[in-house]
Amino acid sequence: MTRAIDYGGMMHRAMQGLIAEVLGDVARNGLPGEHHFFITFDTREDGVEIADWLRERYPSEMTIVIQHWYEDLQINPDGFEITLNFGNSPERLIVPFDALRTFVDPSVEFGLRFDTHDSDDADVEGEDELELAEIAEEADGPGDAKGGEVVSLDKWRK
Repeated sequence: MTRAIDYGGMMHRAMQGLIAEVLGDVARNGLPGEHHFFITFDTREDGVEIADWLRERYPSEMTIVIQHWYEDLQINPDGFEITLNFGNSPERLIVPFDALRTFVDPSVEFGLRFDTHDSDDADVEGEDELELAEIAEEADGPGDAKGGEVVSLDKWRK
């Protein structure tokens, strides 16, 4: 049996570590400047804990925004916990890093996409990158594009 280096898995864990580091800094010091995050996660992933009414509304995927109102952001080795305001109703969410699908900071046009293994088509990958760029542009408004880069990890996976 031939041993292979799992670059895709290593890259995936490194990107999760980057997000953990960013969120840890925000937990300690707050959001600097205009930074804010759109985080999409799979609500079906093991370890995701959200209110039943949110799970009914978002049965497969949910995008949260960390910007003006959030409380008690905590980071642990497996994920993060945060309280967010949904229509003047604070709700606690627990999100494992393995559930993450996208992380976008539109203030600097930075985005990461954690693709699932069922999509190996290069055309789909390009569409995913375009979708992230559109999310970032929508958040800041048209005409604010600064040529940011979206990183997709699937091109390094088998």
